[in-house]
Amino acid sequence: MKTFVDKVLTQAEFQPARLLEILRAVQAEFRHIPEPAIAQIAASLQIPRTQIIAVAEFYSFLHLTPQGRYDLLVSDSITDRMLGNRQVLDALAARLQVQVGSVRGDGLVSLNRTSCTGMCDQGPAGLVNGYPLPRLTPAKIDTLAALIEQQVPLADWPADLFQVDEPIYRADLLLKQPFSSGEALQTTFARGLAETLAEVDLSNLRGRGGAGFKTALKWRTCSQQAATPRYVICNADEGEPGTFKDRMLLDLYADQVFEGMTVCAAIIGSSHGLVYLRAEYLFLRDKLLAVLQARREQGLLGKAILGREDFDFDIEIRMGAGAYICGEASAQIESLEGKPGIPRTKPPNSVVCGYQRKPTVVDNVETFFAATHIAIQGGQWFADVGTPQSTGTKLLSISGDCRRPGIYEYPFGTPVRQILLDCGADEVMGVQVGGPSGTFISNRELDRVLAFEDLSTAGSFMVFNRSRNLFAIAQNFIDFFAHESCGFCTPCRVGTSLLKNQLAKIADGHGATEDLEQLSALCEVVKNNSHCGLGESAANPILTTLLSYPELYLQQLQAREFAPGFDLDATLAAARRLAQRDDAAAHLNQVEN
Repeated sequence: MKTFVDKVLTQAEFQPARLLEILRAVQAEFRHIPEPAIAQIAASLQIPRTQIIAVAEFYSFLHLTPQGRYDLLVSDSITDRMLGNRQVLDALAARLQVQVGSVRGDGLVSLNRTSCTGMCDQGPAGLVNGYPLPRLTPAKIDTLAALIEQQVPLADWPADLFQVDEPIYRADLLLKQPFSSGEALQTTFARGLAETLAEVDLSNLRGRGGAGFKTALKWRTCSQQAATPRYVICNADEGEPGTFKDRMLLDLYADQVFEGMTVCAAIIGSSHGLVYLRAEYLFLRDKLLAVLQARREQGLLGKAILGREDFDFDIEIRMGAGAYICGEASAQIESLEGKPGIPRTKPPNSVVCGYQRKPTVVDNVETFFAATHIAIQGGQWFADVGTPQSTGTKLLSISGDCRRPGIYEYPFGTPVRQILLDCGADEVMGVQVGGPSGTFISNRELDRVLAFEDLSTAGSFMVFNRSRNLFAIAQNFIDFFAHESCGFCTPCRVGTSLLKNQLAKIADGHGATEDLEQLSALCEVVKNNSHCGLGESAANPILTTLLSYPELYLQQLQAREFAPGFDLDATLAAARRLAQRDDAAAHLNQVEN
C-alpha cells in the first residue's frame, strides 16, 4: 500500500490542493480509503488527518469502508424512476444476491442508489465503478450480472454496455457553426484582446449555468485585478437532474470548449486552466485528455501559443467525487483546493478571490462554447438572435414523457409549446424547467417562453404527462435536496428534512389545512435564510407545483371541511412572493377545474 500511495502522491506533486484526486486514486485501487493510507497522506502533505476524513465523508463517491470490487449505482432521478429504475434495482439485487445499500458478503459486488448519472435521456441508467450503464434492460442486467459473477475485468466487458449516445434533434446558431481548431484564437489576436472583450460585451452573453451573470463583466472584472496568477475554471459539474447537454458538448465539441477557455485566458491574463469534471463523466476523461494533447501538438496550448512569446496557457482535468453542491462556483473552488465543497461566504466573489485566493473566472461548459463562436463571428451576430435580455440560443436537455429525448438548441424566446411539439410530447400535465431548482409549469402555461426574464434554465427540461403523480415528482426533488445539502447551515440542513416530512404528510393524505399553511411558511424560512443557492432553491419544487396545481394540494388535504375559513389563495401568497409570480394562473380563483 505504501508504494502505491507514494506513487499517487508523486503524480500529484505532493500538492494538498490535489487531495480529491489523490483520494480517488487510492479508492480505485483499494475500493475504499484505508486508515494507513490516510495516515501516510496526512504526513506527506502535512495536513491534519481530520481534513482527509472530512473530505472522504463529504463526497458520496468516496468511502472509508470497503465497497464491492464491482460497485453498482443506479440512478434515482425522477426520469429514471419513470423508466423503471426500481425494477432494475430489484432485478440486480435478486440476480447478484445483494441487498440495496450493502456490500455482498464475499466483497465481490455492492449495490446502491445515486441521485443522477447525467443520462436522463437514456435511463434507467447506472454506473459500475464509475463507468456508465445506460438503458438497463432485463437482458443487459443478465449480461452484466454474469460478467460480475465470472469476475471479468471491466476492460473486457462488451463495449455496447457502456455506449452513451448523443442524440441532437435540433441544432441552431451554435451547433450548426463550422469550426477549425485555433480559429477563435487567431481572430481574437488579429482583432485585439480588448476589442474581443468588447464583442463579448456586445453579444450580451450571459452564463449558461443558470445564474445568467453577464460574461463580459465577469471577464473584465477579473482582468482588472492586480493579484496574479489568475485562473480559468470550466464548470463541468452539471449535477442538476435532467441536465446532460454539457456531457454532449464535452463528448462531441470539447475542442471548441477548450478554445473558449483559451480565449478567456488571453483576455484576463491567465496561464492555468482547470476543468472540474463531474464524477459521473469519468468515461469522458481519457477523450478530453486526448483533445488537450492534440491542442498542445497544434501549438494551441502550452508555451508560446500560436508563436506568441507572451502567452502561455494550459488546461488540466480535475474530477469531482459526487457532490451536487460543487456545481456552485465557490463550492467547486473549495473542492479544487482539496476541501469539502462548502460554499464560501460572499463577497468577495471568485473574480476577486477565487482558486488559491486569486482572481478566477468560473464559467459553464456551454458559456465557453458560445464564447468561441462569438470571438469568431462577433457580438452582433449573437445579439441578433433571441430576445434583448436573453440573446443567442440555449441548449436544452429534454427527457421524460416524450418520444424524442435528447439535445435541442433553441433561440431564447421560444415558447414551451413549440419545444413540446418538437420533442413529441403528448397529453402534457406539466414541465420542470431548470431541474429541481427551477420551475414547474402546468399545461395551462405552455405559452411561456425560454428566457432569463421568464423561464430561466441551466438546460434541464423534464416532461410529465397526465399519468404522472404531481406529489411523486415534488417528493423526488425534495428528497434530492435533503440528500445533497452540505449541512453547513441550519435552515438548509434541518429545513430540507422538515420540508421532506411535511410534504410526505400531505402527499400521503394525512395533512390538514394548517399543514399546508405550515409548509408554505417553512418554504419561506428555507428560501430566505439559507447560506447558498441550494437552500435558496430547495423549496422551489413545492412552491412551483403549489402555484401550478393548487387544486391538487387542496384535494389532498384531510378533513378540510372542518376549516370553513381556510383561504387557499391567501395561503398561496407566500409562494407567489417567493417564486416572484403574481399572474392569473398563480391564483386559485383563476384555475380551471
